[in-house]
Amino acid sequence: MAGGVCFKTNVHTVSQTSPSPGISLIHNFPHEAEISSVSSTDSSSGPSNYSRNVQVAFGPLNDVHIPTRLMENFLEIASDNTKKDIETCGVLGAIIKDDTFYTTSLIIPKQESTSNSCQALQEEEMFAILHGQSLFPIGWIHTHPSQSCFMSSIDLHTQYSYQVMLPEAIGIVMAPTDTSRAYGIFRLSDGGKKILKDCPEKGFHLHKEPVDGSPLYGDCSNVYINSCLRLEIFDLR
Repeated sequence: MAGGVCFKTNVHTVSQTSPSPGISLIHNFPHEAEISSVSSTDSSSGPSNYSRNVQVAFGPLNDVHIPTRLMENFLEIASDNTKKDIETCGVLGAIIKDDTFYTTSLIIPKQESTSNSCQALQEEEMFAILHGQSLFPIGWIHTHPSQSCFMSSIDLHTQYSYQVMLPEAIGIVMAPTDTSRAYGIFRLSDGGKKILKDCPEKGFHLHKEPVDGSPLYGDCSNVYINSCLRLEIFDLR
């Protein structure tokens, strides 16, 4: 990000066919950017095919910047569901400049959720926002209200659908009750993508290990927290 230039996002009304209003919220940040790399955090929980300290093959990828308050804001939005042990999910939209993705929007779609799953509904509404603002679907974020910080088999299939659209796509897991790791920013490995591509299973199930011996997924090394980015939130529920 050259010269710490701040990107501005305009507030606008969300057009939708349902009765619920679209809520748009913008946070302003200082003009001079503070950028920090997101480092992986060790966790004693999670399945064996999750990489904590192993180098995972992701292929050549562009950097991804996320706003400082993204995860904090999302937890605030999800707090009512979290208290009820219900998951909440959201979609991340980004612009691209000089081969770097800058996350500027968080979209909360209508959704059906349980304590260990979350399914977006009427997805055409969130894609209308992405298309209308020329945003890339840079990934998704969801809570594990009472579980540890890892990606379940269902999460991995969701993550695969995003990485098919965009190799840089990330999956953020927020686990407020996990005392060893509050969040993780994950991506499928190259071997993991091959496994998920050929997996016909639905629901919770086991996946075999990639043939190259790598974990199915791991921490992202190309994600940066950027204090300069302004976050626009659309709650479509």
